[in-house]
Amino acid sequence: MQLQQLQYFVAVAETRHFTRAAEVVHVAQPSLSQQIKALERELGADLFLRARGNIALTDAGEALLPVARRILADADTARHEVLELVQLRRGRVRLGATPSLCTGLLPDVLRAFHDRYPGIRLLIEEGGSHDLVRELARGALDLALVVLPLPTASPSLTTVELLREDLVVVSSPESPRPGGGRRAVRVGDLEGERLVMFRHGYDLRELTVAACRSAGFEPDFAVEGGEMDAVLGFVRAGLGMAVVPRMVAARSGRGLRVTPLARPGLHRTIALAHRSDVAPPRAARELQRMLLER
Repeated sequence: MQLQQLQYFVAVAETRHFTRAAEVVHVAQPSLSQQIKALERELGADLFLRARGNIALTDAGEALLPVARRILADADTARHEVLELVQLRRGRVRLGATPSLCTGLLPDVLRAFHDRYPGIRLLIEEGGSHDLVRELARGALDLALVVLPLPTASPSLTTVELLREDLVVVSSPESPRPGGGRRAVRVGDLEGERLVMFRHGYDLRELTVAACRSAGFEPDFAVEGGEMDAVLGFVRAGLGMAVVPRMVAARSGRGLRVTPLARPGLHRTIALAHRSDVAPPRAARELQRMLLER
């Protein structure tokens, strides 16, 4: 049974005339009649009582008519649903990102995406790169913003470098300046300073600790275990200083002193990742384009 056959059947049932029905569905009358006969053969019953100038439904035709109308309506709904997705009227994007990127990079891009495609739901999951890579691999995310290099090599993921971001030192304006008040400090100047440190598994924690050890010292933690908002709040309260992305520091408002790191400084590379074996949905591809063109 084909949708086209049901369409022809409904047209004949409503017009009670084969020629007029053929005109309604824009097909030659012999083709319409052949399809109706094929449908009757498949169902094993006549659908119409045919008499010159008089076409009437049989009992089988009466039973089929409401079902055929419902099937055609459902098919039309399905076409519209898919069309809306294709035209980005509806759908969802599941995006993973580190908390610092949710604070720094994403707000402006997501606002622009939402303004352009208000019918697309944005589902955001915060986490470290290791967690996001795992969620991508199991299909729980469409895209993820991760820090390179990835914690573990993953041939099943495609990554595209998005930006290289400087890290800076933030401290309370009421506390002594880091590095004796110099305009830019070296990582070595953080030796002996009390640091507010992120939780384990946080990309910035691993990067900062590794940089301190490369400079020949173990960092001293005043507070550790927080997410980005908590770390910034502890710094504002004067509990210590922290190393954060420049974009986060720029968006964090008053209550923070920002000190750049002297060359070569510290940087991190942000990439956009998705599964290599599955193309992201259309809406996710559009968000990907906007992120890459930002």
